[in-house]
Amino acid sequence: MTMYDYIIVGSGLYGAIFAYEMKKIGKKCLVLEKRGHIAGNIYTEEVEGINVHKYGAHIFHTSVKETWEYISQFAEFNSFINSPLANYQGTLYNLPFNMNTFYKMWGKATPAEVDAIISEQRKEIKDEPKNLEEQAISLVGRDVYERLIKGYTQKQWGRPCDELPAFIIRRLPVRYTYDNNYFSDRYQGIPIGGYTKIISKMLDGIDVKLGTDYLDNREKWNQIGRKIVYTGAIDAYFDYCYGPLAYRSVRFETEILNIPNYQGNAVINYTDEIVPYTRIIEHKHFEFGTQPSTVISREYSEEWQPGMEPYYPVNDAKNDEIYKKYKALADALPDTIFGGRLADYKYYDMDKIIELALKHVNEEQVRKLE
Repeated sequence: MTMYDYIIVGSGLYGAIFAYEMKKIGKKCLVLEKRGHIAGNIYTEEVEGINVHKYGAHIFHTSVKETWEYISQFAEFNSFINSPLANYQGTLYNLPFNMNTFYKMWGKATPAEVDAIISEQRKEIKDEPKNLEEQAISLVGRDVYERLIKGYTQKQWGRPCDELPAFIIRRLPVRYTYDNNYFSDRYQGIPIGGYTKIISKMLDGIDVKLGTDYLDNREKWNQIGRKIVYTGAIDAYFDYCYGPLAYRSVRFETEILNIPNYQGNAVINYTDEIVPYTRIIEHKHFEFGTQPSTVISREYSEEWQPGMEPYYPVNDAKNDEIYKKYKALADALPDTIFGGRLADYKYYDMDKIIELALKHVNEEQVRKLE
């Protein structure tokens, strides 16, 4: 009764790459997607001639030449450089923390002056940091923490910084140069025409079923597929037998404005708690758009509840222990491959997803030769 070599659950970047690579070597794949569109969270849809990042900003960046060349075969990338701003009580600061940020904050123009201020403020934390607040101050000092970290982080995680574990902020990039390039990767940009076109090319000639949740009828799909590639939430796969894992979710308020330019930048973070959203994305700036109107999205961070879309895993000690139990169950299933952000309960940038998918593809091909 088997009709497919692989039933691939999810049409995001990981699932699409797996399907594309397996099709190249003659394997028959079926992709199941519970949403009404392909591409997962990197889905872009055209609105007013603008490619809107439906599930939040996705800016591709990598330092691995092979990864850049791999994704570039599916699209031409523009020269977009991520240079976000932070709005704290109406004052704009450059991100990441660099000499432009510090000059705006303290009026100091030399690295030595700035380093002296930060070094003095770091002394406030004398012992090993016990929470995120102490960790942040120990890295960048009180002023930067209060204006650019505290409010944003508390909105993002839904709890006070002194109740969050220190390991969430293991490091904070501080640059003593006037450089607003957020990423230090050699290669970065936005695919011209949006990400959906990339996934569409990957899935060309492959059977895809939209609006289909694998978990609603897994027995049926298991019967017609030799192997399952699962990219959904690992706790849902095992019916939450060890309890649900915690996630943060994001709610988007997207608005079309009949003006050519709303904020002059693709990304502006709002770092004080008075403003309820974490940031505003103006999508046209990702592709240097000149359309007469513009589209903005306000992002609100929320505690995940069943039925909501999980975005960011809460990788604290409690949840990591629960995940280990689910991982043990997954490892015991030789005919199911788990991969991706939700299946691995781990946040991945897009370049790392590409590398992970290709790694699993290669491992699968090696097994065939053994």
